Amino acid sequence: MPMNLSHRFNKSLRIALPLAGLLTAACTTTTTQSFNVGKNTSVEAAYIAADADFGKYDRLYASDMGIFFPSDAAPSVDDQKRTRQIFRDAFLGELKGYRIVRVKGPSALDVQATLIDYRNASGADVPGVRRELRDIARPGAIMFLMELKDSESGRILARAADSASAPAFSTSADTVTDWQAVETAAARWATLFRTFLDDNLNQ
Repeated sequence: MPMNLSHRFNKSLRIALPLAGLLTAACTTTTTQSFNVGKNTSVEAAYIAADADFGKYDRLYASDMGIFFPSDAAPSVDDQKRTRQIFRDAFLGELKGYRIVRVKGPSALDVQATLIDYRNASGADVPGVRRELRDIARPGAIMFLMELKDSESGRILARAADSASAPAFSTSADTVTDWQAVETAAARWATLFRTFLDDNLNQ
């Protein structure tokens, strides 16, 4: 029996935010959307589009995880693949009870996780992320992002961000990735994402 994703979001403030920079102020904008800003959420920042209609969705489409590192301080390709798999496994494990599908459609809500580790980045690295994330890809910071989008149009319906966990990744031949810390961070963020879904989408 698929869960109903009907939307109730009573504890909120309504503001207008640029779609290209939902978490920080942007110098220029492309599209302006009105969002409800979540209070007392488990994540550091949460936004839900004021006109979002979650009642039309009864399944989730899990997009591949986005992952961004500085161009000159990125883990190996194998380490990035392993990191992506750890996060995907953690998230799918937390989504039990939701109907997960492999095909986009009018009743499928697209969920995507993105890890931006720019602790060793410079401003030149920021253009490497997709346009709507450039304003939150701050050099010196690590950010975990959770997005809910209409799977057909790609329109952002909700976004949450958290930066509390900071696992150590291998950025040179002299360092190694702390896989236990990566797994711990993935489990923590997956739990936060599930809580975000349940609390804000009325599960």
